[in-house]
Amino acid sequence: MFIPPPECPVFEPSWEEFADPFGFINKIRPIAENTGICKIRPPPGWQPPFACDVDRLHFTPRIQRLNELEAQTRVKLNFLDQIAKFWELQGCTLKIPHVERKTLDLYVLYKLVNEDGGFDVVCKERKWTQIALKMGFAPGKAVGSHLRAHYERILYPYYLFQTGANLMKPTLTNDTKDKEYKPHDLPQRQSVQPAETCTIARRAKRTKVKDRYRNLIHTWTSDEDRLLLCDGCDDSYHTFCLIPPLHDVPKGDWRCPKCLAQECGKPQVAFGFEQASRDYTLRTFGDMADSFKSDYFNMPVHMVPTELVEKEFWRLVSTIEEDVTVEYGADIASKDFGSGFPVKNGTFKVSPEEEGYLSSGWNLNNMPVLDASVLTHVTADICGMKLPWLYVGMCFSSFCWHIEDHWSYSINYLHWGEPKTWYGAPGYAAEQLENVMKNLAPELFESQPDLLHQLVTIMNPNVLMEHGVPIYRTNQCAGEFVITFPRAYHSGFNQGFNFAEAVNFCTADWMPLGRQCVEHYRSLNRYCVFSHDEMTCNIATKANTLELELASAVQKDMCAMILEEKMLREKTYKLGVWHSQQVDYDLLPDEERQCAKCRTTCYLSAITCPCSPDQLVCLHHIEDLCSCPARSYTLNYKYTLAELKPLFQALTTRAESYEDWASKVKKILKADQDNKSGELFKIGTLEKKTYPETDLLSHLRQVIQNADRCTSMAQQLLNGKRQTRYRSGGGKSQNQLTVEELRSFVNQLYDLPCSIRQAPFLKALLNRVEQFQQDSSDLLAEDMPGSSALHGLLDEGASLDVELPQLAVLRQRLEQARWVEAVQEASDQPADLSLDCMRRLIDQGVGLAPHACVEKTMARLQELLTVCEHWEEKAHNMLTARPLYSIETLEAAIQEVDSIPAYLPSCLQLKDCVSRAREWIMEADGLQAGGHIPGLGALSELVSRARGISVMLEPLSRLESLVSEVQAWKESAAKTFLLRNASHSLLEVLCPRCETGSQKSKSKKNKDVSVPCKKVEVKLDSLFDVEKALSTSKDTASAMATLSDVHQKELESLSMLRTSNESKLQSSPSCLAPTVCLCHTVPAGPMLQCELCRDAYHSGCVPGFKDIQTGLPWLCPLCKRSEKPPLDKVLPLLASLQRIRVRLPEGDALRYVIERTVRWQHKVQQVSPTQHQNGKVSLICSNIISLKINENMTPFLFIFMFHSINMMQDGVPETKKEPEKLEKNSKRRLEKENIEGQHIGKTKKPKKKKPKMNKERRREEKQTTSPSNSLSDLSYSDDSEEDWSVCSAKQCQQPEGNEVNWVQCDGSCNQWFHQICVGVSAEQAENEDYICVSCSTGSPFCT
Repeated sequence: MFIPPPECPVFEPSWEEFADPFGFINKIRPIAENTGICKIRPPPGWQPPFACDVDRLHFTPRIQRLNELEAQTRVKLNFLDQIAKFWELQGCTLKIPHVERKTLDLYVLYKLVNEDGGFDVVCKERKWTQIALKMGFAPGKAVGSHLRAHYERILYPYYLFQTGANLMKPTLTNDTKDKEYKPHDLPQRQSVQPAETCTIARRAKRTKVKDRYRNLIHTWTSDEDRLLLCDGCDDSYHTFCLIPPLHDVPKGDWRCPKCLAQECGKPQVAFGFEQASRDYTLRTFGDMADSFKSDYFNMPVHMVPTELVEKEFWRLVSTIEEDVTVEYGADIASKDFGSGFPVKNGTFKVSPEEEGYLSSGWNLNNMPVLDASVLTHVTADICGMKLPWLYVGMCFSSFCWHIEDHWSYSINYLHWGEPKTWYGAPGYAAEQLENVMKNLAPELFESQPDLLHQLVTIMNPNVLMEHGVPIYRTNQCAGEFVITFPRAYHSGFNQGFNFAEAVNFCTADWMPLGRQCVEHYRSLNRYCVFSHDEMTCNIATKANTLELELASAVQKDMCAMILEEKMLREKTYKLGVWHSQQVDYDLLPDEERQCAKCRTTCYLSAITCPCSPDQLVCLHHIEDLCSCPARSYTLNYKYTLAELKPLFQALTTRAESYEDWASKVKKILKADQDNKSGELFKIGTLEKKTYPETDLLSHLRQVIQNADRCTSMAQQLLNGKRQTRYRSGGGKSQNQLTVEELRSFVNQLYDLPCSIRQAPFLKALLNRVEQFQQDSSDLLAEDMPGSSALHGLLDEGASLDVELPQLAVLRQRLEQARWVEAVQEASDQPADLSLDCMRRLIDQGVGLAPHACVEKTMARLQELLTVCEHWEEKAHNMLTARPLYSIETLEAAIQEVDSIPAYLPSCLQLKDCVSRAREWIMEADGLQAGGHIPGLGALSELVSRARGISVMLEPLSRLESLVSEVQAWKESAAKTFLLRNASHSLLEVLCPRCETGSQKSKSKKNKDVSVPCKKVEVKLDSLFDVEKALSTSKDTASAMATLSDVHQKELESLSMLRTSNESKLQSSPSCLAPTVCLCHTVPAGPMLQCELCRDAYHSGCVPGFKDIQTGLPWLCPLCKRSEKPPLDKVLPLLASLQRIRVRLPEGDALRYVIERTVRWQHKVQQVSPTQHQNGKVSLICSNIISLKINENMTPFLFIFMFHSINMMQDGVPETKKEPEKLEKNSKRRLEKENIEGQHIGKTKKPKKKKPKMNKERRREEKQTTSPSNSLSDLSYSDDSEEDWSVCSAKQCQQPEGNEVNWVQCDGSCNQWFHQICVGVSAEQAENEDYICVSCSTGSPFCT
């Protein structure tokens, strides 16, 4: 794969610089001569017209076979030609074998075997495998054995022939069935065919021997049928006498060893290009070139990349298998067909705008003959040097490695067409390039020592570069110049159809190189294009008109010429040459005055001999003229040494004062620091007026200007008032000086020939800057320095009035350090390191310059952000996942999150959830621990809290099930007790009435959810207070006590209500008519009286008046609060509640109602324990009537007893169970059963709760109540039964506290008393029977 060399410099002169061609070339020479070639782009707008006569131009191009151009490839082809010729003379055809699907390189194989000692040594030491590896074959495929067979069969006989041994038996045949080999089939070579050719005649049949023959091996003539007749010399050989012997007569022509050596030993003809058989015009050549390129690359010519053409060209020149032939119209004389540039008095007429191109120095017709060009003084018009040559190229047409004649400059201009690719090597590497090519292709240079001067050989630039030769390249486009410098080897090829023009020129600096080139030509026996001595003498004759620089250069060259000529003539005199004659060599053509030995064109002198008057030699080769003695030679000279002296003196006079002045100037300009002189300004101001403009004077003027400018600028720098800065091009800028500019400026101050007073101060400033740079370098070398150190160094750098590139780096590093410190500070406080903080830091870090520490910190921060985002998302998903995660899974996640040093809200929320879940579980476990029965409020609150915890709580389902069961129980109880469309709640119905006053003034009270740790005084003024007390009660006993208190209040309130209602119905003349009924009007018409509250109602105002049954107790709408279900339907409710094991106010209230019912039932049994139920009722009724007369019986007690009878008739089952059994059955856990109740509509919770009335009891009351009931027919309700939770003592002390001890009468009343009220201790109540006062006196009822 071809690797393009580096590009050569490209210059773009301004119009001012372009106006002086040699001045600009001299200016760029220090740069361009280091690369050998350079490219110049003219200023925009410089476009000379194409003046060549296209119709008249025709040419015959050269034929170029690409694989014969490359030196190493041509060596291989020459070797194959010799092998093919060798076997052809042996009557065989060469067939090149294939190994591993590649054509075997016979030349490399032959060369490697010879380098390793020859065939015998390689076989003996078994080096065939190593040779296979050197040839590029893969190891392990037994290629070595194949190489040995091919070498022994094809190359070994040739090797023996080359070493002089007799040929072995030929082993190659014309067998066309041998498929392992392919015919050599070499094309006709691009060499100049020899004048004499050898025609080989066919031999006669071997059985017919000529009359005269001789056997070179022996003289006897037997076995004539085994004789071979040589087709070259007619010598005869026995087949068995040859070494090795031949078994059969060879087919085809056969040569004996003698003829074979003679034929193969002929010298090889020098390689050269053939001329094409066709003559082209520009148009026909262009059509052919474009067709070739488009067909080769299979695309339009303008679309083929130059890189592709370049790689393909070097591939083609290096391959043997592909033979691509192109044509090149090179070295077409412009004087025959006209130059591409317009010339004066030419056939091409230019417009007035284009007349400037006629005299332009860049017109290649003018450049060689400009005043500054040495070639102006060469009298002959040399095509290619003084007269431009034209070049018409096509794709792949090339110009081989060469240097210009006499090592002159050359300039090439591409008028139009596709680019031309150039390769060049600097002049100092010329000998190195020559040596590399000679070492790589020695066979070519053995026959042609001046091969590189023939322009017929190229070598891959990559190969030269591998051997240390500096090579540069460029693509020359249309309208661009390419200049080659003295002794700079160059080559190249054309990218496609184009038209170029080239010429040589020489400047004063070339003079010593030109003389050195003549000496080099003499060593190569190469002819000169012109006589260098003749040119020097011609210039000397015009000394007075020469430019001083040229006069000085020619004066030095002529001095060397005279010294050499003087030495050679003295040598000639010493050899005995005394005859001499003056000859005017100016009149002789160059070919008549060339040295017979070195072919140098003689001018000052030459040696001739009478024996060969047409032959001469230069004074360097007197011994090579002829065999005659030196005394017979004649010295022919152009000038005597005395005649040369005036010419030299004229040059010296012209150049002497200039040389003296120039030497002084050069001495001053080259003065070092210790030898500076103060004469610089004096020489520049006084003596510069004596001489015309020269480069040295221009340089001196520039140095003086620089010194003035440097002095002014140095003072401005020190004063701090500098507004401009110095640059090498004289440019100015408002910016600060860079460090390099300051250093360069200080060095320039010290390099000036004169001393500058400000230089030491600027040196001190430079030292401070360098110290700052060192400190910056040391600080920046740290991984990540502190921001304070960076800030301090930045302040120091800002104080220096110099543009410091380290400041930008320090600012970057300061930003990086601050960012790293900010990240570190945030990492040290993980509680504040949120995701937004990390993202903000990352956004700030993204804009920072790359640095290892920043990238490391960024990677760590991004990794932390990624982890945090992952866990935040994971925590959020865990919190919102359905189903919820278990607490163990969340705790495991929290353990991982705890190691993350960042603030993660979701993770903290997750941790809080887990913490609350743990607390909740502990509360849930403790709620029912030790057999404790939780309250509904606590249970509901716990379940409600659980819904706000995003954790899977195992007890939650059980608690929710309990709550659901409680709710279902409450619904069943509501269906059992509540009236249809009742406004009272279940608790309000089951609890004793705590609000028996004016129920219209009731208002809903806000519940206080806070539960005090210890109740000092419990208010029971409202249902809310009762519910609160029941909810906060610790156990059932405390709840029963609370309900007893409420019941006591209910009795008191109801008694006062009855008294009030009865009192307002009594007639009083002083009082106004009372208001009764729901309508709050005076009594009128039929009236109904409530058996409980004793209030009167108009019959028309009572709903369902007609349905009221006569003779039954009637309750007003305000007193009838609920249904009164049978006891057998109520007991399962209590049993199911006990099975649920949840305490709720409704449950306690229901228990209290059942206990009251059971106690009342027990009392009834005590009254008539042996009578039938109906008899009991009659007895009780009679007793009630008798008790009614008793003044000790309170009205409320009377009502209580009456309603007890009613309740027993409606709700007490006809069973004769002992009170203890009933009580036990009510407490026993029963299986859940469905309680069928009457349909009750949806209940509402009004703001004012009213007791609900039992439907069945209301229905019975309607049946027993008649419209004729009057105010005097009073009835009593059984709902006023005295509760056992109320102390029955006449003077109850109403003890308070968390624990109040009770005692039950063991007599007939079974009433309960406070132990403190009856004077009984706890020990007596436990161990002894207690009989109350009433039972001890024999009273039938206890009051």
